[in-house]
Amino acid sequence: MSAALASSVALITGASSGIGRATALRLASEGASVAVVARRGDRLGTLVAEIEAAGGVALAVVADITVRAEAEAAVQRVVDHFGRLDVLVNNAGVMLLGPVVGADVDEWERMLAVNVNGLLYVTRAALPHLLEAGESGPRRVADVVNISSIAGRVAWNGYGVYNLTKFGVNGFTESLRQEVTQRHVRVGVLEPGGVATELASHNRAEIQEAMTTPFYEQVEVLQPDDIADGIAFMVTRPRHASIGELWIMPTDQA
Repeated sequence: MSAALASSVALITGASSGIGRATALRLASEGASVAVVARRGDRLGTLVAEIEAAGGVALAVVADITVRAEAEAAVQRVVDHFGRLDVLVNNAGVMLLGPVVGADVDEWERMLAVNVNGLLYVTRAALPHLLEAGESGPRRVADVVNISSIAGRVAWNGYGVYNLTKFGVNGFTESLRQEVTQRHVRVGVLEPGGVATELASHNRAEIQEAMTTPFYEQVEVLQPDDIADGIAFMVTRPRHASIGELWIMPTDQA
């Protein structure tokens, strides 16, 4: 295994599938001990077994990060188990599309809970440990990577509240970056375009038919490994170099 992240500990939310799963595998291959956090414990167990079979070190933490106590407990469990925390990847997210007029408010609340509150709860709990790693860790630098979206850069009809959450993630990321960067905690945002994950499948059938299925049929979308590559690039830069924003798009997505 590469030694780029040797002696480092990475926590990845939303790790039971898609980008989170690919990122766990990639960071483990770079030498990190990986804590994978999600609600689906069976999938986490399979992922941990795969990482360990390849010679890596991993820990499954079953938690609903939209519940503040569970988010905080998840971070604490990781620190108790590994003794430190060096990298946080806030990947958990949902995308529920549709018009604002007549919208299902429960869907709005679900997106806000996962995309905003969950990210905030985990980040707040992790920051003391990341700051410590920036001062005295093996790399003397720590990293937060927040997974946003092209929808955090461009607003579209039908994406209203999803746009709101991702624009918010972008703004929060930059504010936090300015707050802690001189303490060697690097904070960056990664904004993917279309990726082949479960994200679109969470939408109601009529929304999938009208908005998501045509897109995925017409565009050669990214794979989760493409985003994992970007995350690995961000967190393996030399201590003096920080990637504040990385935008990864399918070549044929306008």
